[in-house]
Amino acid sequence: MANPTPFPWHRLWPLLILAASAVLFFALGGREWLSLDMLRAKHAVLADFVALHYLQAVLLYMLIYLAVVALSVPGGIVLTLLGGFLFGVFPAACYILVAATAGAVIVFLIARSSLGEPLRQRAGPWFSKLAAGFERDMWSYMLILRLVPLFPFFVVNLVPAFLGVSLTCFAVTTFFGILPAVLVYASLGSGLGAALTGGGDLVLAFSPQIILGLLGLAALASLPILYRRLKGRGASHD
Repeated sequence: MANPTPFPWHRLWPLLILAASAVLFFALGGREWLSLDMLRAKHAVLADFVALHYLQAVLLYMLIYLAVVALSVPGGIVLTLLGGFLFGVFPAACYILVAATAGAVIVFLIARSSLGEPLRQRAGPWFSKLAAGFERDMWSYMLILRLVPLFPFFVVNLVPAFLGVSLTCFAVTTFFGILPAVLVYASLGSGLGAALTGGGDLVLAFSPQIILGLLGLAALASLPILYRRLKGRGASHD
């Protein structure tokens, strides 16, 4: 029997760099900097900086957002609120969608090149069957996972890399799948002025109407899957 191909450990260095950077983020107190308390304390200074240096502020904001997504560290919600407060709902949504999608794509590509193919080669038949099913309806599955946050954002960045999802599908479904939630939180952020200056509580919660809307969008995304399943059953009975 031929010996199995050695695992390409040298491919793991990009993932290790991301992991080390995430550890450094926590060690340097990054979580405190991307918190609601810091937003309350520094909102006036940040607003003044945006007013004086708008282009630089946008570029810096997008770079920070991209880094937070790529490192898979907490802070995305606070950054989205901050974007709505500083730039307005629709400009902030545009900046966030580009930066978040770019950060997610970086994680996806690193995971696919580092672990994707080696894992697929060594996985058993069950994994191949799972990957084949996911690939068949990848657009619907990815939209559902993005629209309804059943799993952490970074998990949905990693797992598709191991299941054969194409880069185009991943990027497009990420961009449009996170759009509703981005608009919601950017809208909340645009109305934070009174709460930030008045010391009121910052309440972050989806309303029942928003939750139902996201579930409705997820249901629409699942229709192609349901159709193919019913069509397949009908063909098997012919």
